[in-house]
Amino acid sequence: MATILDGRKLARTIREKIKEETRIFTERYGKVPRLDVIVVGKDPAGESYVAGKEKACAQVGIISQVHYMDDKVSEKEMLELIDSLNNNNDVNGILLQMPLPRHLDKDLLIAEISPNKDVDGFTPTNVAKLTNSKPALVPCTPLGVMQLLEAYKIDPEGKRCVVIGRSQIVGKPLANLLLAKNGTVTICHSKTRNLPEVAKEADILIAATGKPEMVDDTYVKEGAVVIDVGISRVNGQLKGDVSYDLVEKKAGFITPVPGGVGPMTVACLLENTLLCYKRMQNENNV
Repeated sequence: MATILDGRKLARTIREKIKEETRIFTERYGKVPRLDVIVVGKDPAGESYVAGKEKACAQVGIISQVHYMDDKVSEKEMLELIDSLNNNNDVNGILLQMPLPRHLDKDLLIAEISPNKDVDGFTPTNVAKLTNSKPALVPCTPLGVMQLLEAYKIDPEGKRCVVIGRSQIVGKPLANLLLAKNGTVTICHSKTRNLPEVAKEADILIAATGKPEMVDDTYVKEGAVVIDVGISRVNGQLKGDVSYDLVEKKAGFITPVPGGVGPMTVACLLENTLLCYKRMQNENNV
């Protein structure tokens, strides 16, 4: 039976630390950390996700300001809003909620966000820094995965790490973080031949495909660490990319869905917001 990597428990610990640091820095500077979220259009799932972020911010003492934009909003209006937030010294972090309507250029808008307020770690500047192993704001989900590994004393150094998924949000940044820890990294995707055989070579296997329960026990080496980044709703139930019941019997460590990577993503968003705040206050060593 695999050891469960408990993201909820670790996220609670991180949030408590952030709450205490937020209190200390707010007293020191007389200014509360603030995260601004931009939402375009009406999407029930997205609205629920944003509400969860607002609640998480409130629990640790961070101000959350949400800007709801009509789904017909022009690119010019969006750029003007982002520019105004970039130049507002009360705003420490900026998050552009995805997905966006098709008429908006996601890459253009992300690039407009100040790299110093880029809590998602998606701007070209932060992507380039991460790729070159320089200090950067790191995307929240990959950061959460790395913190889970560290908390459970799982060191990627010298290990074969296989990441299934090559997105800019998870797969690619996570591969760079594992490389920085001296892991031997393979990125797989929909065109990878003999995918189960490649995955089965992994000491650390990370599934980020968005395909519910795609990864079964034929993908997993005995005793491997299995990180499930996916989350989908199937017949009213939340499912990950990993077939948990099959893989849990074979893996050495495994993340559940829900309760694994998800809570860590939100905790790392708070962490990145506080980091941006501290940098804006010219705190040393951040």
